[in-house]
Amino acid sequence: MSDELSKLRIDRSAKRKTSGWASKWIVGGVALFLLLGAGRTVYERMNAATEVDIRRVQPRDSGGASSDVILNATGYIVAAHKIQVASKVVGRVAWIGVEKGDKVREGQVIVRLEDDEYRAQLQQAKGQLATLQARLEELQNGSRPEEIAVAKANWESAKAELANAKVSLDRTANLVKQGVFPKQNLDDAQARFDAQAARVASLERTYELVRIGPRREQVDAVRGQIVEAQGRVAYFETTLSNTVIKAPVTGTILERAVEKGEFVTTSFVGERGAKGYVVSLADLNDLQVELDINQDDFAKLGTRQKGEITTDAFRDRKYQGYIYEISPEANRQKATVQVKVKVMNPDEYLRPDMNASVAFLGGGKAAGAAPVGPVIFVPATAVRNGVVFVLLNGRAVKRTVKHGPAQGGEVKIEEGLFGGEDLIVAPPAGLKDGDRIKVRQG
Repeated sequence: MSDELSKLRIDRSAKRKTSGWASKWIVGGVALFLLLGAGRTVYERMNAATEVDIRRVQPRDSGGASSDVILNATGYIVAAHKIQVASKVVGRVAWIGVEKGDKVREGQVIVRLEDDEYRAQLQQAKGQLATLQARLEELQNGSRPEEIAVAKANWESAKAELANAKVSLDRTANLVKQGVFPKQNLDDAQARFDAQAARVASLERTYELVRIGPRREQVDAVRGQIVEAQGRVAYFETTLSNTVIKAPVTGTILERAVEKGEFVTTSFVGERGAKGYVVSLADLNDLQVELDINQDDFAKLGTRQKGEITTDAFRDRKYQGYIYEISPEANRQKATVQVKVKVMNPDEYLRPDMNASVAFLGGGKAAGAAPVGPVIFVPATAVRNGVVFVLLNGRAVKRTVKHGPAQGGEVKIEEGLFGGEDLIVAPPAGLKDGDRIKVRQG
């Protein structure tokens, strides 16, 4: 046992080799950790939120009418003009490029239908048009010199054959008179002569027709066929272009009614059949509040009556509006009259079909009187070169405004703000649209 224990040894060289590689890995890991930490610090400093002071924009009454509330009513926000975009042609959806909530511009392509069949029809119509145009050109150019020469040669050849038939007829007549040939030979020779004379007359007329060319009526008929063919080409071009469905107005997609592969038709559709429209959209900058006013309270309101609009979802946000439309007839069952109030300062917080309340203000019953909007004053330091910044979702949003001269440290905003915005009072010089901002405490 002692001999075996004395043979046991520790390999010191292997230990030193292993510890060298371990040292390198440890140093590399520490360096990488320090590099990542430095990068994170630089990134956080570069993207750090800028501390700013904000002030809620509060519209002031213009003094044009009394602000006493004479009636409160509830209803729903609706789009002033909701459009269901339909297709002019029948087809299967090949591509749809919008989702619900997307903003689209007028003329933007939103749906494409399969167009192979329409392209084939257009190509066929263009081929027919080309054929007719070639036919018209042929008629207008008339007969070629070679064709006239051929017709004249045929006529001359027929005349030569007619002369030969005349000689044969005379010879046969003499021989028959002398009694050499029977009378049957004379009849055959006469028939050949008459046939050849008719052929000469026919070829002469053919030569004259070829030399004169086509009749004017033929040219006019082909021209009419060309106009008809051009109409077919224009129709199929329009049909092909209608497979590309574009947004008729600038707005927001409210509903996406079709998917790729579904069939779109222009006629009556069932519940599970082809779709009658592809999307519905509306301009969410043109919103109204739809109200049903009790007939007992209807006398309190007048045309263009002013009102203050609030929603259940955002009770701290107020919007100005006025009566834009009054229904010409009442609802007998409900004993109400429908009234629509136009929202003068809509923003991204308002949505169609959202609950809304309208507080109608007194002093605005004069028929035809223009609605008196809010008067907004902001600190002069908030406006720089016709631009202000507002706080929205933790970011600075640039808005262009129209303002008057500074008076008493304030500026009157004529366009661009409506009230309720969180305005950055003194934006830093380097602040840009979309920068992260943080409200300074106190």
